[in-house]
Amino acid sequence: MRYRQEPVRSNRPPSSMPMRVPMKKLATLIAATLLLAAPAHAIVGGGTPQADGVARAVVTIVGSRGNFCTGSLIAPRLVLTVAHCVQPGADYKVVDRGGDGQPQLLNVRTVAIHPNFNMQAMQAHRATADVALLQLEIPLKGKSTVTVGMPTIPIQVGSRFVVAGIGVTVLGDGKSGGTTRVAGLVATGQPGTLQIRLVDPVTNGVRGGIGACTGDSGGPVFEDRSNGPVLVGLISWSTGPNGAAGCGGLTGVTPLTLYRDWILQTARSWGAAL
Repeated sequence: MRYRQEPVRSNRPPSSMPMRVPMKKLATLIAATLLLAAPAHAIVGGGTPQADGVARAVVTIVGSRGNFCTGSLIAPRLVLTVAHCVQPGADYKVVDRGGDGQPQLLNVRTVAIHPNFNMQAMQAHRATADVALLQLEIPLKGKSTVTVGMPTIPIQVGSRFVVAGIGVTVLGDGKSGGTTRVAGLVATGQPGTLQIRLVDPVTNGVRGGIGACTGDSGGPVFEDRSNGPVLVGLISWSTGPNGAAGCGGLTGVTPLTLYRDWILQTARSWGAAL
């Protein structure tokens, strides 16, 4: 696997460094996890399991260190995700359930991480270029691709977005993940081109509600347009209610306003036109 960015070893968080797992063993473990995924309510706190529509472009990314994240198919061989999910020093594969529903692992040929990404900023919930692009060795068939765009500017408090992910619905329960789920969230705080913070419109982040959780990182954030949904951001981080650690409070989003050109240029350098 080739990388387009040099490793920044000092910025690698301890939480992303579990014991290295042989990829063959990892394939068995992740397959079992996906097959046993509980039909829970949705992205943590509630939501809707979905197999069609935007969910057809959502994929699972697994790493040899045991982590798993969400990605979006933007071309038959290109997966868009966040940079903190695919750091150097590990191997990554994309899970394809295939026509028979059995999960298979597809090889990742190249990983490109945005050169301005800063792990420490992301961990502190500050804005950074948390964007990465994966090139598969072979096209992923039987899936849909989504259009990469930018959110409508200016972004207003209360603007509605749809998020999707394969993360857990119960914090700490890996078996509750692996199913694509979607949820409608609204912008809060001071949304802009550097970062958007989303909350469940019912709970407003004050008490536990719908939000991203473990495994949803890299998941697509959509804005509805007259010609259909457009991918305008990526899920980067989450909090519990009132900004506490956990899930069900804020969902931090990296908007693609400043990074769409980099995505298009990287894709073209790989011979893919979006």
